Formats: sequence, structure tokens, C-alpha cells
Amino acid sequence: MLAAASALMISFAPAAETLSFNTGSFVYHLIGNHGLYTEKFDNEFYSVEKRLSDNSDYSLLVGTMRNSYGHRCLSLGVRKDWAEQGNIVYKGIYGYTGEFFFDEFSQCGNEGIYHSFKKITRVGFAPYIYHAAQYNFTHYFGVEAGIILPSVFVVSLNWRF
Repeated sequence: MLAAASALMISFAPAAETLSFNTGSFVYHLIGNHGLYTEKFDNEFYSVEKRLSDNSDYSLLVGTMRNSYGHRCLSLGVRKDWAEQGNIVYKGIYGYTGEFFFDEFSQCGNEGIYHSFKKITRVGFAPYIYHAAQYNFTHYFGVEAGIILPSVFVVSLNWRF
């Protein structure tokens, strides 16, 4: 029985794959939410992550999403795996979400913090600091939940290849 449990633990080990796809984000604004923001599953977040190497704690991320005001934005970031305990990975993603030179992303800086940065830098964006716990159900699939600072709750799916 102990051998079977050990084999099960190995098959559900933390992710070592170098490519992953993140989908299905559920977003909820914890503060100031009066139906004004794009949330629940309407943010349409999708990203691809590439781990720097098989044993690296770092990944690069590129993706797209609708910001709190419904505008399509480009997302670029770096993921750092801070700790692993069993099937749980504690991670942080630090990145840029904002305008890009394609027309699809040109409206991202029209409102909110994105617009505040646009007035200063001429580029509409927001720095994203996201911390989460990811539970890996299998070697290829996990679910994560975390907070985009200061107050946006996120749940998403992580598929590894």
C-alpha cells in the first residue's frame, strides 16, 4: 500500500514541463465592486508560459485579456515559483498589462490606472503583481487561486505540456 501511495505521489508531482497554457480565469474585484468592472469569466484571459529550463523556478509569460474596463490588453510577465509543498506551488507573476502597437490593444489605456500611467508615460498600462497557490491535480493540470494586488481575486486553470 505504501508503494502504491508513493507511486501516486510521483505521478502527481509538481510541474517540470517547460510549456504551459493558462485559461479560464475567474476574476472578482474585492473592493469597490459595484458592477462597474469586467469580471467573473468576461476577462477572457489566455496566456502561454515558457519555463526557462527544466529545473528553473522562472517562466516567461505572454498573453491577452480584457482589463477591468473591458478593453483588450497585452500581458507580459515573469513567473517565479517561490515554494513547493507536495502538489501545491506558491508562485508570483510580475508583469506588464497594457497597450501594444496592434490596433486590438490600442484602447487598453483609456480608463483607470491604465489611463493614469498613459498620462505620465504615453503608454496605457498597469504593473501587475500577482501571488497565488496552484494545486496540481496531475503532472499536466493544475488550478490556481490568488490575488492581483491590491484587491483582485483570480482563479484560473494551468495546462502543462
